[in-house]
Amino acid sequence: MSSEEVRLQKVLSSAGIASRRAAEELITQGRVTVNGKAARLGQRVDAERDVVRVDGDRISTDVKKRYYALNKPEGVITTSKDPGGRTTVLDIVGTEERVVPVGRLDIATEGLILLTNDGELVHRLTHPSFKVDKTYIAEVSGLVTHETVRTLTGPGVRIEAGRPAKASKARVLQVSKSAGGRTVMELTLHEGRRHVVRRMLAEAGHPVLRLVRTGVGPISLGRLKPGDYRTLSTAEVTALFKTVGL
Repeated sequence: MSSEEVRLQKVLSSAGIASRRAAEELITQGRVTVNGKAARLGQRVDAERDVVRVDGDRISTDVKKRYYALNKPEGVITTSKDPGGRTTVLDIVGTEERVVPVGRLDIATEGLILLTNDGELVHRLTHPSFKVDKTYIAEVSGLVTHETVRTLTGPGVRIEAGRPAKASKARVLQVSKSAGGRTVMELTLHEGRRHVVRRMLAEAGHPVLRLVRTGVGPISLGRLKPGDYRTLSTAEVTALFKTVGL
């Protein structure tokens, strides 16, 4: 028996799923599986390797795994280290555990960055085949028309050779006709190409003045203030697992 094995009830309790007494009820009701098989009372599991699901949804059982959401301010770079000495997202989080940012935001873009030491989750959230949606609020110059919105969500905008870039959703939130006109809009897309939002909007005739990412898959920025971060809840981690098929 591995020294890493612990009682399943304790794993469920530590993950915030239920108290140990409630965890026993979940197991006896057949709502918990370990590696695809119905769990047993008193069963021991390897929290780092075994896959535990409750009602079909995988839960995070490895206490060494960390999952954070950060509201990246403008001017902070999304790397682990910067030779130029600029502030990085890891400087803000400053945890003892080594975590990495999930994907990137350019230095001028603000908003939601996820950080974790769960390598498989990082891979799936960033690989284009999993088509994880990212949502942005963009303030752009000019007055965005309904025709432009239809172009962004329909045929898309060609930003380089190959397939065009397009949003799965786009809508205008606010329009100001003063000072030549400005528009605030929300876009959702699962594109991963570099600077894709800025490039597609510039190509559509509306250069970005400010860009904030407000969502990654099921995780939203919410009321997290710029420069602040928080630990993801058990439900949020489970939702991320579900999104990428873990």
